[in-house]
Amino acid sequence: MNPLLEASLRVVDDFIDQVWLGDGLAANTADSYRRDLAIWADWLAGEGKPVLAADRDDIQAFLARQARDVKASTLARRLASLRKFYRHWRQAERIADDPTELLTSPRRVRPLPKGLEEAQVEALLAAPDLGTAGGVRDRAMLELMYATGLRVSELVGLPMERLYLTEGFVQVVGGKGGKQRVVPMGDEAAHWLTRYLTESRPVLCAGKAAPTLFVNQRGEPLTRQGAWFIIKGYATQASIAAEKLSPHVLRHAFATHLLNHGADLRVVQMLLGHTDIGTTQIYTHVATARLQALHKSHHPRG
Repeated sequence: MNPLLEASLRVVDDFIDQVWLGDGLAANTADSYRRDLAIWADWLAGEGKPVLAADRDDIQAFLARQARDVKASTLARRLASLRKFYRHWRQAERIADDPTELLTSPRRVRPLPKGLEEAQVEALLAAPDLGTAGGVRDRAMLELMYATGLRVSELVGLPMERLYLTEGFVQVVGGKGGKQRVVPMGDEAAHWLTRYLTESRPVLCAGKAAPTLFVNQRGEPLTRQGAWFIIKGYATQASIAAEKLSPHVLRHAFATHLLNHGADLRVVQMLLGHTDIGTTQIYTHVATARLQALHKSHHPRG
């Protein structure tokens, strides 16, 4: 073994022993520290340095190299291990400065939900049997979800008085802090909601008074679980793969397809009811892909 690496690994072992005694580390945590620090010590030995002589530039170079091969979550964990390691030795006065002190953690990138193509959405919307009261309700429900991007919980909890059919919008109370937002629904959703309210809902309610827009076969408010069961059933009929399904499948399609057709990210943020634009930015790559396609099609050097 490289003598430099061997010396560094002894420092790592000393660190593990000391924090084990001082902090009462769980075995899994100690093993995680040891693995991360061994990778760091090995890389640094290749640069001709022992671990206690590393500076901030060394750590940044290491993290940049690691970023090519590991997930952001792994990178963040390795930086956390380095922080713990150097903070310990700074407090023990083995080093004068902590090289991790001014470093920021790598940002964790949230994966974009697997989306549906527009043709798949059309197949999903066309799946309900319009010869039944439940089928008309389901078509209206699916159309409204796709037209507005409502969360399933917002959909099933939507009171009758917050549906403005003539004006063409719904008023939604939901998300963090119970904030209100107004979301347009479009003509197609309005058409199916009108048919549901005149043909289907009276049959399902059978004289019962239900406060919510959507009701089940007993005339009671539809539950979130019930709505998700309905969506899954029609997705199977439409041959949509299980890995593309989630309770928010139409919400994600709503956002993605809006961006594909030129909507601004801030507008999508407002329609989805996201307080922070950062939440909406999981869809940024959609807009980027659209711009790249436009550039390729129209720029002479595309």
